Amino acid sequence: MLGVGGGLIIVPALAFSFGYLGFEPALIMPLALATSLATIIVTSVSSIQAHQKKQAILWPLFKTLSPAILLGAFFGGLWAAQLPSAQLQIIFGIYAIIVAIQLISGRQPMDGSRHPSGLIHSLVGVFIGAISAVVGIGGGSMTVPYLLWASINMRNAVATSSAIGLPIAIAGAAGYLSSSFGLDTLPEYSFGYIYLPAFFSIIITSYLTAPLGARLAHQLPVNTLKKIFALLMLVIGLKMLW
Repeated sequence: MLGVGGGLIIVPALAFSFGYLGFEPALIMPLALATSLATIIVTSVSSIQAHQKKQAILWPLFKTLSPAILLGAFFGGLWAAQLPSAQLQIIFGIYAIIVAIQLISGRQPMDGSRHPSGLIHSLVGVFIGAISAVVGIGGGSMTVPYLLWASINMRNAVATSSAIGLPIAIAGAAGYLSSSFGLDTLPEYSFGYIYLPAFFSIIITSYLTAPLGARLAHQLPVNTLKKIFALLMLVIGLKMLW
């Protein structure tokens, strides 16, 4: 409905839930971030199918960006899994506040007239992949503005960004998983840092409710709702920092 990545909602929801369930504090954020990325693998496939029907994904650009995205996301997940949970909370809190400020300001990314080289694409891809894995999101809040800056129109930028969310989620989740096997303090029903009850609950319910959100986007005052959501993100970000 609001056009924002689900990870912004999933990560804090899981973090607060896992705390309520009494999970080991040091595991709460890695579990929330890895589980969020794992759900994005499923939801991004659905999104790709929808955009592909409209032939809006720029596959040559996807192929150019994906290797760097995969590299950044894998090592971002690998690195983040080694950080203390409190530091991950701070990083996510800062990111949530930045997104909230952007939504409240209502600033839209401007179309550019630039044509970045392959090296620029690679450097930006590594950065987007790494940050996305560290905060457990699909990266659309960074990828879309970059593609617009790189002279891609909004329709293709959004569609291509949704496709790029898949390698981010796969590589980021793999980075977390590779750091988690062998841990004997993980909660029951976990596959590495992916908490399976949350994973299946989220992919089932999001599959059912995403079409509802899309319909409501055409019926409700979305700009007003975005500002309300931004205030929620601001509160969540500040709570994470606190």
